[in-house]
Amino acid sequence: MKTKKILIIIFGILTLGLGIVALKSDDRNFEISKQLNIYATLFRDINMLYVDEIKPEDLVTESINAMLNSLDPYTIYYPESQTEDVKLMTTGEYAGIGAVISKRGEGIIIREPYKDSPADKAGLLPGDIIISIDGKTIKGKTSSEVSELLRGQPGKEILIKVKREGFEKPLEKKAIREKIQLPSVPYYGLITDSIGYIYLNSFTDKAATDVRKAIIDLKNQGAQSLVFDLRGNSGGLLEQAVEISNFFLPKGSKILATKGKVKQWDKEYIATKNPIVPDMPLAVLIDRGTASAAEIVSGAFQDYDRGVLIGERSFGKGLVQTVRDLAYNTKAKITTAKYYIPSGRCIQALDYSHRNPDGSVGKVPDSLITAYSTKGGRTVYDGGGISPDIQIEAENYARITQELVLRDLCFDFVNSYALQNPEISSIPNFVITDDIYSQFKNYLKERNFSYETESQRTLEKLIKIAKAEKYYDTAKNQLDSLQKDFTHSIDRDMEVFKKEISSFLAEQFMQRYYYLGGIIEYKVLHDKEVKKAVEILENPAEYQKLLKK
Repeated sequence: MKTKKILIIIFGILTLGLGIVALKSDDRNFEISKQLNIYATLFRDINMLYVDEIKPEDLVTESINAMLNSLDPYTIYYPESQTEDVKLMTTGEYAGIGAVISKRGEGIIIREPYKDSPADKAGLLPGDIIISIDGKTIKGKTSSEVSELLRGQPGKEILIKVKREGFEKPLEKKAIREKIQLPSVPYYGLITDSIGYIYLNSFTDKAATDVRKAIIDLKNQGAQSLVFDLRGNSGGLLEQAVEISNFFLPKGSKILATKGKVKQWDKEYIATKNPIVPDMPLAVLIDRGTASAAEIVSGAFQDYDRGVLIGERSFGKGLVQTVRDLAYNTKAKITTAKYYIPSGRCIQALDYSHRNPDGSVGKVPDSLITAYSTKGGRTVYDGGGISPDIQIEAENYARITQELVLRDLCFDFVNSYALQNPEISSIPNFVITDDIYSQFKNYLKERNFSYETESQRTLEKLIKIAKAEKYYDTAKNQLDSLQKDFTHSIDRDMEVFKKEISSFLAEQFMQRYYYLGGIIEYKVLHDKEVKKAVEILENPAEYQKLLKK
């Protein structure tokens, strides 16, 4: 009853306030007042009359999320319990044990403890199934709820009970929470004696500092050109993108402009300092996961003909978000503007302002895509991400490889292998030997691994339709022949696709034994985009030719 009385009082105040606003002649303000009155009366009646007891905060949060989902995926409400997520997003910092966790069936597993983190020091391993945290069972909880339990005050001990392969009884691990700083540059190094490599995975508030340090360190080691890897980088802080661009672009260069409905969001961002490496040849790696701030940087480099872009077309997010403080320690991240890179183009791929009748969002049509020019006169386009100067198509992996990865069988095998083999070869020398591959095949047999190809599924549908339409008897011989041709052998497929399966398996070994930095270092040694970048940077004539097309 107390809750109901409070809600009625709040409703009365809200109604009074909205009534005053409604006195204004402005039609828009009246419409806002009207709709909020409708919402308030509906909420009041649901709270008082609905057959079951409701949680007001949950109902309001659900309605807010539904409202924001109708706008775009980037306008997000953060209730008080999730405001730490905003800090993590902007700073890469949080207090906890330093481990990636994920849902596995009905349970939660340790996916990856960060190197030298509290989780790592406590002896938690990839594949450990979490049973309880400080005596509280995690049964039925989501990964987000378990993350909340693992986070907390730095310096406080936490008791984690886990189930581990090879142990009959659960293990208890004590970890002391610390401030965890996720690195924006988890790896950099020399690829050759004169070519440096930097992998930037996020634009937190420390990204520019980390990139600057990496550039200077690589220069001191002898780097004369640079591969800058922005693949999978979903973006972050706009100001960091401007500062990083300025490391390579002259003082006074316009990096981008933003334009919004409110004039205060109309801004130009100019390089304010002299660059660190104004002339160092640059190859930038991008893919479909390169978005937002990462597109600002790669787009600015392309528009000024400052570097060669290699890989796939980028994601196409040309929208800017602003974090706003709301009442009762809640926050909202709101799309407030579009951004335009130096050539004047906006690379937003999806038009959220004009939805299809079914509510889906369409891409900007080709008829509305406009041509622009780089500083040197090369033609570039808006409306759908950034197209690289050298296109390298993504691999199309075999069905068996997809199934092994999606079912986590590579992950599980490597964890099982690591329990028996504490060490493997160094990163440059590691290969999937015939012995390791044979062990993996035996492991799959023990797990009764099987899968169905898309060809088999399609043929089964065809047979079913043929029987329903009474054509099966006539076409039986042909269908039987197709069925025989499409029947696959796992042993055969394991040999036919050994190279690509071994590649995924090797990466899993690197992550298990050498953590995040190890897997990046290994990929650099075997990556086709990196090899192409090295090829271009080692050929100055070809490099200059690409920038003058």
